[in-house]
Amino acid sequence: MGYTTPTPIQSQTIQPILEGRDVLGLAQTGTGKTAAFVLPILQRLLNGPRGKPRVLILSPTRELAEQTHATTKLLGRQTGFRSLTVYGGVSSTAQIKGLRAGAEIIVACPGRLLDLMNQRFISLNAIEMLVLDEADRMFDMGFLPDIRRILAALPASRQTMLFSATMPDEIRALASDLLKKPVTVEIETDKPLDTIHHAMVAVEQERKYEALMALLPQSSSGQVLIFTRTKHRAKKLAGQLAKAGLSAASLQGNLSQNQRQKTMDDFRRGDVKLLVATDIAARGIDVTRISHVINYDMPDTADAYTHRIGRTGRMFRKGVALTLVTQDDLTMLRAIERTLGYTVERRKIDGIECDLATISRPAKPPKPRASIQQRSRPDRQRAWAGSGR
Repeated sequence: MGYTTPTPIQSQTIQPILEGRDVLGLAQTGTGKTAAFVLPILQRLLNGPRGKPRVLILSPTRELAEQTHATTKLLGRQTGFRSLTVYGGVSSTAQIKGLRAGAEIIVACPGRLLDLMNQRFISLNAIEMLVLDEADRMFDMGFLPDIRRILAALPASRQTMLFSATMPDEIRALASDLLKKPVTVEIETDKPLDTIHHAMVAVEQERKYEALMALLPQSSSGQVLIFTRTKHRAKKLAGQLAKAGLSAASLQGNLSQNQRQKTMDDFRRGDVKLLVATDIAARGIDVTRISHVINYDMPDTADAYTHRIGRTGRMFRKGVALTLVTQDDLTMLRAIERTLGYTVERRKIDGIECDLATISRPAKPPKPRASIQQRSRPDRQRAWAGSGR
């Protein structure tokens, strides 16, 4: 799979999991987190019975569940273990068939899992290891009551692992309830990955589309993930881009599961170059060729910004995060800059950017680094091409 040495989250969590310890892992997306728990889980499963569910991995979205399932199959292809995804939006027939066939690893979204439990198609009595993946997103999406009902059906003697990119109070309380003397591993969760170059453009709301068209890399070999605030805007913007002759598609909640899967398959293959998505729909997207993330709409929180731009710069590759900023977004821009610890580059587009005098005020004194004024134009162009700072 391309690993030559373990990433920091892998080197610090694999051994405790092998020892049967509970683990609280705090790390951003793109740091190798999935392999950090899948590898030791597979190793531990080698000793023990087969033909019944022994591992439960809870995921917030179907896309993340499928991504974890794919990683599990790749890492465990020589073990003979069977991994099964369980989520809504599709017929449960194949999932029930997989359970009856004796899958040992269940990667599930909480809602469909509860449905199958209530219909007695699945028993969790033999679960030895539980993983709550991206726990903060599951809380944001309102899954906490479902998760507590699932937990009540699990053996008390299990090993539990909780992974999260952020640690709000609710997740801290959940970890305290779930984990027994856990090993805590924290990998720079207070700021986005340092492989990502950040920039913003001040623009009037009604000229965002013009700004986007000016910013889209014309010669980049990578792919672009564009975030909007609503699913309606995602669909509309993807349609505008496609009408302009660009290879674009949307990923949003109004799509059927088959449509979502086709869109993601097209994006992973590179058939679609521009993917317009909402925050929730984009969870679980793990495409190594994403060179740019563009925030067409400003996210609601600094944490959401971190999650969004974590789709690029993954596994130590370079990436670029661009944000279109209106006058209404200034407060959030400063919050993001406080998270980063420096002032985001102000980029200009001739004839489009607006004159927001207050937008150039830094949120706090930046760390020592070359300012955009000190960079040459070729340097700025190379940054946009994905070469980093």
